[in-house]
Amino acid sequence: MDSILIIDYGSQYNQLISRRIREMNVYTEIIPYDKKIPKFNHEIKGIILSGGPNSVYDEYAPYLREEILKLNVPILGICYGMQLLMQEENGVVSPSNKREYGKSKIKIIKNSKLTENIREETIVWMSHSDHVEEIPFGYDIVAKTDSSIAIVENTTKNIYAVQFHPEVTHTEEGMKLLSNFVLNICNAKPNWDLSDFIEKSVENIKQMVQEDEVILGLSGGVDSSVAAGLIYKAIKDKLTCIFVDTGLLRYQEAEEVMTGYKNMPQLKIVKIDAKERFFKALKGITDPEQKRKIIGKEFFEVFEAAKQKYANAKFLAQGTIYPDVIESKSVHGPSATIKSHHNVGGIPNNHSFEILEPLKYLFKDEVRKVGIKLGISKDLIYRHPFPGPGLGIRVIGEVTEEKVEILQKADAIFIEELRKQNLYNQVSQAFVTLLPVKTVGVMGDQRTYEYLCAIRSVNTTDFMTAHISRLPYEFLEKISTRIINEVKGINRLVYDITSKPPGTIEWE
Repeated sequence: MDSILIIDYGSQYNQLISRRIREMNVYTEIIPYDKKIPKFNHEIKGIILSGGPNSVYDEYAPYLREEILKLNVPILGICYGMQLLMQEENGVVSPSNKREYGKSKIKIIKNSKLTENIREETIVWMSHSDHVEEIPFGYDIVAKTDSSIAIVENTTKNIYAVQFHPEVTHTEEGMKLLSNFVLNICNAKPNWDLSDFIEKSVENIKQMVQEDEVILGLSGGVDSSVAAGLIYKAIKDKLTCIFVDTGLLRYQEAEEVMTGYKNMPQLKIVKIDAKERFFKALKGITDPEQKRKIIGKEFFEVFEAAKQKYANAKFLAQGTIYPDVIESKSVHGPSATIKSHHNVGGIPNNHSFEILEPLKYLFKDEVRKVGIKLGISKDLIYRHPFPGPGLGIRVIGEVTEEKVEILQKADAIFIEELRKQNLYNQVSQAFVTLLPVKTVGVMGDQRTYEYLCAIRSVNTTDFMTAHISRLPYEFLEKISTRIINEVKGINRLVYDITSKPPGTIEWE
């Protein structure tokens, strides 16, 4: 299998670069800049150096490993990646007099394989303070803006670099540019196929598990359900799924989940009521990272206890997907951890399981495609995602049973109305968040002092970038009226209109 390797220099768009290339049916992986290139089972056809928040002149600026240049495959530097290449090749990188951020127009002044079939003048998305002042010997300028060098190339060395971000949708012909690099310059074959993925995963799972057994943490969501379907295909009855009722689920979620899996009767599912232990562990905790890690730890301890009943259960399986892994890790230096996903952020070092995560290199839409190929119900596959930590991160601040109950009722109204108005399947994810803020209101001629809640609805294909759902005002008004009238404890509602980025989909 051909692949493109992405070197992580801290850009929050790294996973978006990867996703765009996956759309071409070419496999990608992301590794931190300071790690040796591991031995892969696939052929690296090209390398992309990502952007990042640093200056090449920072004291601890991320560097370029020598082995990357020695691989003799085409290289594309993006933003910081461009500046790093230019400095490495003895060009001159300088701080800009004017920072370029946002949409800019570039003009192509030289024919290049990288810009084939791209308009002579096109809009791109810039985000940089430093700029390339002088290009190295052997390089040519391909495109410029009014204030900076935008694209350079060295066709002898097969090195290309762009000052903007082709991976974001704001760059109008970014996919063409990436496609030119991946398919035409790297000659990568589009042979990343999900049917092959299923076959290979099943074989890998069989080889890993052999005569042992697997416990899987089943949440009722898409990711864990598809993981369960994939693992069952490999090992059949040696899989036991454990559904943990944390008390942090949606309204009547526990009952609905158990009913929903009637469409997968082959799965052996055990339900564990652990509400009391989760609320006890979260008492007094307000920091979102700490909450995530506590919830992850509690989950793990529930599974450890369950293991006593399943002596042959050597493996713990989870529905971890690629964005969970990327958003939860921090490379040395530039990349900030966005959040600790409970799957990858709450596992203690001294656990007794081997971890099985068959979906950890897939994006959300790829997981759904695998689920369809496995024959899993579309109702389950296209259910809105629900975070592993549940309402523990939708109750902002300290989590209490009272707040969770308030939030459950408000969220149930929102989802119910979305379904009634045939809007549920038109949006990608929708939910209510309860804020640690009380506001003054008037109800029945009396003063109230109750919680503020926010409703959130976004549209996305990959869950790495998202735009707000443009829900009708009449619908929003109805939601506001119903929640405030029917949910005791809430007297004010706001609609979150933040895209991702700069925000995340969840509030915590």
